[in-house]
Amino acid sequence: MARTLIQGGTIVNEGFSFVGNLVIENDQIVAIQKEEIQATRGKYDEVIDATGCFVLPGVIDDHVHFREPGLTEKADIESETRAAAFGGVTSFMEMPNTNPPTTSIAALEDKWQRAALSSHINYSFFFGASNDNYLVFDQLDRHTIPGIKLFMGASTGNMLVDKEEQLNNIFQKAHQLDLPVMTHCEDSKVISQNMAAYKAKYGDDPAIEFHDKIRSREACIASSQLAIALAKRYQTHLHIAHVSTAEELNLVSPADNLITFEACIAHLMFTNEDYTTKHALIKCNPSVKASTDRKALREALLNGKIYIVGTDHAPHLLSQKQCGCSKAASGMPMLQFSLISMLTLVDEGYLTIEHLVELMAHHPAQLFHITKRGFLREGYKADIAIVHRSVPWTLTNDIVQSKCGWSPLEGTIFSWKVVHTICNGQHIYNNGVFDVGSQGEKLLFRH
Repeated sequence: MARTLIQGGTIVNEGFSFVGNLVIENDQIVAIQKEEIQATRGKYDEVIDATGCFVLPGVIDDHVHFREPGLTEKADIESETRAAAFGGVTSFMEMPNTNPPTTSIAALEDKWQRAALSSHINYSFFFGASNDNYLVFDQLDRHTIPGIKLFMGASTGNMLVDKEEQLNNIFQKAHQLDLPVMTHCEDSKVISQNMAAYKAKYGDDPAIEFHDKIRSREACIASSQLAIALAKRYQTHLHIAHVSTAEELNLVSPADNLITFEACIAHLMFTNEDYTTKHALIKCNPSVKASTDRKALREALLNGKIYIVGTDHAPHLLSQKQCGCSKAASGMPMLQFSLISMLTLVDEGYLTIEHLVELMAHHPAQLFHITKRGFLREGYKADIAIVHRSVPWTLTNDIVQSKCGWSPLEGTIFSWKVVHTICNGQHIYNNGVFDVGSQGEKLLFRH
């Protein structure tokens, strides 16, 4: 039996922080002790000195695009889960817009097999809705997938669903099966009209500074309103991904417990003013919008309107990010630096470290009913991130682990570092040293 002691760190869990020790046996947490109550004795295979560090549940990212299969020149499961381990992320849920898309049982099984061979952290995959596959939902095992992903706006992979009858079928069937629906909400008709108008005025590839005018707030609001109406009609749990506008946050009241919002790192870190310096490196869908929207999203971290923080990690080759609104690829790699980005917002007073843990670990586990993960509890899987404040350092290209080889955060000064990542009791990242043989496990739900 392998035994590990994490000693003397500030344990942050379920709204509390205290200095203490944590004991791991094999893949589980077996003891959490406050230092002043009980000193830890015994023999250990490894002792991690966490003095001066914060011991957190490993991050669960509910929204990533790992590009495998079909787009592996940009990223693959191995490279992106290595990046995750460097960033304190111990579990991911991946989106279906790969090639082929995950809209069939065979495509889903193929992803399970790929992850079992190459994922360094824990894994699961959303099943993708299309205009003609809602009857396949009956074949899905609720214990092995987090939910249904629905693109209500054009996105990578040609998975747009905008037929009224099919949207009704999808929400109704998801309710019957008790599967949450996670939506990408942008109105494709509004976007198409905007793009046509800007192309007519500025040419075939309008400058990137127009991206938030083309993928506009009106497109987001209209689509989110439709999704909310469908969720209420069928009493389906709706999780709206990557909310980007202040207006969307006000579309539901606290009493609407069927509907939750996800905010993503890009919309919390950047504004449309950054297009002038970052250009298409920060081009994503939905677009990064005004500073007032970013302010509202940051405030929503603490006021309860945002339930989960994810990344929408979506790598592209750097060469694919050099054009304008029409031709540059949308999406950016954010996984490796998501936790330290949020810790920066803690330092800036937008939330507490206890609430950060809720947004990035507790709430994903609760919303999707993940079995025995997301909390530091005895009997739970030992998925842990250990971080500490450091002297200020600048993010440079050489530390980027994502296969695409770049980050829009290059040049950013941080004062936090991830020093250890433990996944299922395995010490997979140790202050710059990565265990290349580490292997994650399939996430389970509602057991």
